[in-house]
Amino acid sequence: MPAPHPPEFRRRAVELAREGGKPIAELAKDLGISQSCLRNWMTQADADDNGGNATRLTSAEKKELAELRRKNRQLEMENEILKRAAAYFARENVLPK
Repeated sequence: MPAPHPPEFRRRAVELAREGGKPIAELAKDLGISQSCLRNWMTQADADDNGGNATRLTSAEKKELAELRRKNRQLEMENEILKRAAAYFARENVLPK
């Protein structure tokens, strides 16, 4: 998978596409990206500029969602460890020595 393009490159590409000086296909080719990639960046920029809509998350919302999912995985793992530890210690106290 190729390295992601820097945010400044994306912003400038979207600005150029919105100016309408060149067709999107030609602009994408000049920038060395696919036409669909440029269109996706434009759609995401629209969602970010308009504060999001019902069908597309803003970049800030995507970042927050990723962080919440990561935190949720961590908490689920910690919870599972605690359950196993509790079961272990409960078993140890019940069995005769």
